[in-house]
Amino acid sequence: MQDGPRVLVAAALGKIIEPLLRQALADANIRIAEDPAAVERAVGERLRFDVVVADLTWNDYAVEYSFDGLDVLDMLRRARRQTPMIFAAQGHGVELDHLDEAAEQPEVVGIYRKATGPQPLIDAVNIAVRGGSLTGPRYPPASSPPHIPRIHEYFGKGRGSTAARLAGAIASGQAVNHETLASAAHVGYDTAAKLVDYLGPLIKDRGEHGPGLKMTPEVVYRWCGEHARYILSWCRRNGHQDIAVRVAPVPAPRKHS
Repeated sequence: MQDGPRVLVAAALGKIIEPLLRQALADANIRIAEDPAAVERAVGERLRFDVVVADLTWNDYAVEYSFDGLDVLDMLRRARRQTPMIFAAQGHGVELDHLDEAAEQPEVVGIYRKATGPQPLIDAVNIAVRGGSLTGPRYPPASSPPHIPRIHEYFGKGRGSTAARLAGAIASGQAVNHETLASAAHVGYDTAAKLVDYLGPLIKDRGEHGPGLKMTPEVVYRWCGEHARYILSWCRRNGHQDIAVRVAPVPAPRKHS
């Protein structure tokens, strides 16, 4: 029976990297979880892990808007199984919002970039097992510059909770105007009509709308669409699960020749 470090790999394509990890970490007890249900089972069992490696965003169409690495961290916390975590990132711009939050979490020892190959991951696991952190040029955090306001910080204070509900309703695809926004977000019409007041300052301060240009509801809707994966992630992990389910687009009817 293996008595080395216990490693959980929570990744949509975890089976691909499994043989290399088992070969390089011969004494480790490695558990692969490739979907949310498997992650939940692994976290819920009595076995505690010494390190968790999780995809930051899941490159799986079935769950990309409903599950990510921050959900894995949330599961561990709710189960009171806080564990050193390594997030595996693709390096795409759509991950930046997730990186901004991940980099600030005390359990996260660093970010592994998938494009660097398997050896840095193997080294990262060994570093984490020994209680170290991933630093230096091999493991850059790659989060936003310090002066860029973080979405999770904005949503987490003051009027941010209402701003998050409005953004979540739009990101879910349930809102197209003030009336449907009020209904989907479960807020009053007057609140929905103040959409720009709630989210405009964040968009402006992040530099995501041209200086001098008017902030309009259309700008806010577009911004929510661009950040939909992260907005829905934040909502489902912070008490707004009722609006955090993305509505699947209805396919266009086939044209008969």
